[in-house]
Amino acid sequence: MTRVYHFLNQKYGLEDLQRRRLKISIINELNDPFELLGPSTKDSVFRRSFLDWKSRMSQHCGILCFSLGRRNPVQWSHYADGHRGICLGFDVQNEASLLRVRYQQRRLTINSEIFSGSDESCLDEPLKEVLSTKFSHWRYEQEARMFVGLSDRDREAGHFFFRFSEGIVLKEVIVGALSEISRDEISLALGDLVPEIDIFRARLAFRSFDVVKQLDRRLW
Repeated sequence: MTRVYHFLNQKYGLEDLQRRRLKISIINELNDPFELLGPSTKDSVFRRSFLDWKSRMSQHCGILCFSLGRRNPVQWSHYADGHRGICLGFDVQNEASLLRVRYQQRRLTINSEIFSGSDESCLDEPLKEVLSTKFSHWRYEQEARMFVGLSDRDREAGHFFFRFSEGIVLKEVIVGALSEISRDEISLALGDLVPEIDIFRARLAFRSFDVVKQLDRRLW
């Protein structure tokens, strides 16, 4: 079992808690245009077939993006609305479903034949290196990702969602150091889950650049 974290702004954080879900990211809509473009595509024939494979993957599979840590202030700034949002901690039941991202300085050299034999499953074993490679400057994210199928999910307002009960169990709700979210708002969103969840506010560390747990409950 692995503990992973997902950062959200206030609006979607409270909404996802209330509805017990996370939004699934669509591959072709991710914030990194090099997503799944780890291999070198200098060869034009390979490039066409590879981009075709990526397009098919984007139609059939989505990604749940997590971090292995919650202490990095840059993540709070980028993904939790400048420390005003929340961070959710989950236990992933099946560790094999979690793919840890590999951060590389150079593009990969890949045998093109592995794409011709791909069955377009969301976690095809020969393609794991491609599915998990990102440019080294993303290393601060400490990303771990889950690929999930889209074919059996209904769109809601143009988005796909993953329910908390599907192999991931909510364990922590961390409110950002600059957030105006109240404890009552979190409790209302969680409902009967409150006794099972560690709920606390974050603060900026006194001796490092980490974001840590606020132990003084009088301050929140």
